[in-house]
Amino acid sequence: MKKVAVLMGSDSDLPIVEKGIAVLKDYGIPFEVHVYSAHRTPKEAAEFVSSARDNGFGVIIAAAGMAAHLAGAVAANTVLPVIGIPVSCKNTGGMDALLATVQMPSGIPVATVAIDGAANAAHLAAEILALGDPDLHEKLVEKRAEGARKVLAKNAEIEAKFNA
Repeated sequence: MKKVAVLMGSDSDLPIVEKGIAVLKDYGIPFEVHVYSAHRTPKEAAEFVSSARDNGFGVIIAAAGMAAHLAGAVAANTVLPVIGIPVSCKNTGGMDALLATVQMPSGIPVATVAIDGAANAAHLAAEILALGDPDLHEKLVEKRAEGARKVLAKNAEIEAKFNA
């Protein structure tokens, strides 16, 4: 199975990113986690990303807040799928990061999830990898079925309480 690279612009993004790491672990997807800044370590970030495919990666998740240029800088240096996580901040709530992550020039796409949406970034990475992995595909199908069962159980509780 291909690996997922999880990149953060700062270690302060780790509490958000850990939610996605938990999802990757749950699916049994191998991953690596790194801190690379689009502004402070652009050379190192570009070197990592440009060799990612040769090093066994299939998807890159990039989380950054404020200026949030990491996902775009990553996408500029690879044709692997890049998933951007805009990270919230106290000044703007993350809208600046959302817009910086989602507004990419034609030909340099970044799939963007919700502000602080690391879990969905990991689910999307799993879906991308599952295109070539039938076992992972089945795990995704089962996870969706599990979610449906939980909602239907809650529905039954509410119906019993209010619709008697």
